[in-house]
Amino acid sequence: MSQPTPSRTIVVTGASGGIGRASAVAFAARGGTVALLARGEKGLAGVAAEVERAGARALVIPTDVADNEQVVAAAARVEDEAGPIDVWVNSAFTSVFAPFDQIDPAEFRRVTEVSYLGYVYATMAALRYMKPRNRGTLVQVGSALAYRGIPLQSAYCGAKHAIQGFHEALRCELLHDKSNVKVTMVQMPAVNTPQFDWVLSRLPHHAQPVPPIYQPEFAARAVLFAADHPGRREYWVGSSTVGTLAANALVPGLLDRYLARTGFKSQQTERPRDPDAPVNLWDPADGADGHDFGAHGDFDDTSHRDDPQLWASHHHGLLAAGAGGLLAAMTALRRRRRS
Repeated sequence: MSQPTPSRTIVVTGASGGIGRASAVAFAARGGTVALLARGEKGLAGVAAEVERAGARALVIPTDVADNEQVVAAAARVEDEAGPIDVWVNSAFTSVFAPFDQIDPAEFRRVTEVSYLGYVYATMAALRYMKPRNRGTLVQVGSALAYRGIPLQSAYCGAKHAIQGFHEALRCELLHDKSNVKVTMVQMPAVNTPQFDWVLSRLPHHAQPVPPIYQPEFAARAVLFAADHPGRREYWVGSSTVGTLAANALVPGLLDRYLARTGFKSQQTERPRDPDAPVNLWDPADGADGHDFGAHGDFDDTSHRDDPQLWASHHHGLLAAGAGGLLAAMTALRRRRRS
């Protein structure tokens, strides 16, 4: 397995909170420049301070990824002020928690523009520089929901499914061109991010991730590993992701019925939804009257910081070799016993 190589210039979208923020800070420990793209001024200021404390230069670029012109301008500014982009991480998203028939068409469109087209626009902007140089890495932060839709998140699930198809098509094209530009996708489990404090919700109770829940730093480790080892088409992160995708491949109809029975309750706490909670669908929640939400949500007490599956995902070659060696040894032992 190749060794991690510190990258000089990193771009992270959705950098003001959650996985994007944790990833930006993790990359910053390697030095260089980390360009931070998001909308909220308070969150951008907060993550910039963390990046600089970690040892990197922070380049703050307020950007709405749903606006292609803003994304193109952000990429140009990174190239001008920080040099060639080595790694671009797409992590920005928004969502609506509600039954499908309670989501307005404009809301559904906005989720799609941010959470899907934002990835498309950013990837186009990055490739504009990476392909002529024949180098660079794109990391698409995905989700188990890229394969398995769940109730109350139809807009978000649709966007993640779309990213999956777009990612696969792009990867095939790059392979056809024998390009040294790499693209990989990291399928995440439920993560303790601030989105559950600022998501547009029409649920009766406060929204929550479907347990088990993981901390953003756990997810960030997977993002960095994927950036260092982009030859694989995707990484599955967390035992819950593996279990969900395996069940969906084997018994999707049964999983439909299970989620119909459990998916509403499992995405809500017992606390009533605050009708005055901030909403970041149209404007950043950390606007002029807001505050810096940080990387974490409200679920620190019940979130996991590690999972043996992450090690297994990163060392699948070693595990395969070990399994092959074990099988060969068992075969040889049986032959000896027969002889």
